[in-house]
Amino acid sequence: MNGKLTTLCTTLLWLACGVAAADDGTTLLRVDHYVQVKSTAPAMPGQDAQLYVREVVLAGTALRHRADPKGVLLFVHGAGTPAEVAFDTPIAGYSWMEYLARAGYDVFSVDMTGYGRSTRPSPMNDPCNMGLAAQPPYIPTLLRAPCTPARTQPITTMESDWHDIDAVVDHLRALRQVDKLSLLAWSQGGPRVGGYTARNPGKVHTLVVLAPAYNRSTPDQAPVPLPASTGPLTVQSQGEFQANWDRQIGCSNQYDPAVSPVIWADLAASDPVGSTWGTGVRRAPQVPTWGFGPATVAKMQTPFLMLVGSHDKQVLPERVRELQADLGSKQKLLIELACSSHNAMWERNRQLLFKASLDWLRDGSVNGQSSGDLKLGN
Repeated sequence: MNGKLTTLCTTLLWLACGVAAADDGTTLLRVDHYVQVKSTAPAMPGQDAQLYVREVVLAGTALRHRADPKGVLLFVHGAGTPAEVAFDTPIAGYSWMEYLARAGYDVFSVDMTGYGRSTRPSPMNDPCNMGLAAQPPYIPTLLRAPCTPARTQPITTMESDWHDIDAVVDHLRALRQVDKLSLLAWSQGGPRVGGYTARNPGKVHTLVVLAPAYNRSTPDQAPVPLPASTGPLTVQSQGEFQANWDRQIGCSNQYDPAVSPVIWADLAASDPVGSTWGTGVRRAPQVPTWGFGPATVAKMQTPFLMLVGSHDKQVLPERVRELQADLGSKQKLLIELACSSHNAMWERNRQLLFKASLDWLRDGSVNGQSSGDLKLGN
């Protein structure tokens, strides 16, 4: 199915498409949606942007989730990797989205403004905006000489991310006729979905976050004025991606080395401009974070499943335990995944992560626990 037909099916002919495939209980559909939004990102305020939303669902399942708040899920990504790359890895047995779709859920993911296949604000096309400290590896292949960033303010913010999430949540609520849906996230996706839920508790059924990037020093309100940036654009090469993963290995056979090049190729495909910079990079905005600190989370009552890898060096397990302690929710479970890093969804123990999320979404508990601590794996 080409892109235009896929979009047409999701917006105009979904009923016909769903009915046509309703008798097939094994056919998995991947459908592209684009949600239009008036941007609030500092780099393009008031301009039209489109947010890329991927749906993974068993044929005929989506219609059964009309008015079912437990049946619709939305994944939100972290600081660098777009959602469809993080959660729908194109290797058999590695897609978290597919796992939940095969369990009967209607599963969506969204790229924030500035990421993946969503609109990229124009300052992201200027390599000078990566900042002077990050430029040396790209001289002289991309830049003739060091250059001062043309933009010294953030490209997007946590507030504009919440605006994007709300546009997609409302789109899905209308599409599936539900009042609430569940949010799943990774890393900086924690402040994104956590801060959003704190402000919109009536739209969220439950939360599942791998390595929620919680910090007790995070301000609960936006700084005024926004902090200046010496490099509002972040980039990462394949070598940096690999080195960051390998520094978090604490077990033999923690992950299959053949998986990493496939993930990087998917990441490169999501950023055709960045793929031409040097040997290829993934680009992302440097996002100022607020609104997910102690005062905010203390008021939250939404059920919250937190998971973290034992060897995560980007979001240390201690930080996730602090989030659990500070949360006001009574239904708050923390799971530590043995032999796992920040990239747990791509590693050997990923099935433990996937099943724990399914149990929480279905039952509100994992191994009979709805609060406290668990350790899974070995």
